[in-house]
Amino acid sequence: MSDQLVSVAIAILYQEDKFLMQLRDNIPTIAYPGYWALFGGHIEPGETPDIAVKREVLEEIGYNLPPFFEFGCYQDDKAVRHVFHAPLLVELNQLVLNEGWDMGLLTAEDIRRGDCYSQNAAEVRPLGQMHQRIMLDFIEKKQQTF
Repeated sequence: MSDQLVSVAIAILYQEDKFLMQLRDNIPTIAYPGYWALFGGHIEPGETPDIAVKREVLEEIGYNLPPFFEFGCYQDDKAVRHVFHAPLLVELNQLVLNEGWDMGLLTAEDIRRGDCYSQNAAEVRPLGQMHQRIMLDFIEKKQQTF
């Protein structure tokens, strides 16, 4: 069973008290279609999770990650998610969304509630369940360190 799991590397990107998330394309064949999720993606053969997260973030939004840190590893029956975190040091309008339906800076309140309005979708869209769990863990841990 474990050799069927997909390995992905994803990034929590934060700016002040907000978190950059991607509204995934609304394509039924992808994971979390039309849901808010973290940026990142599949780890290629021979690639380490830290190299993969840098590549994926650059491909998806044109952002060169500054020094970043490992947050944790989350596994369910579909994937092993290697999670990293880094500050977002540019304005949203300096990023180029190359993958996904929309992107936005979500507040901790949006994340706790489990949804956020999307300008591009013109409606409130839900957060992916696993991504919400990861973000809630991160927010809780962040609050404990200040």
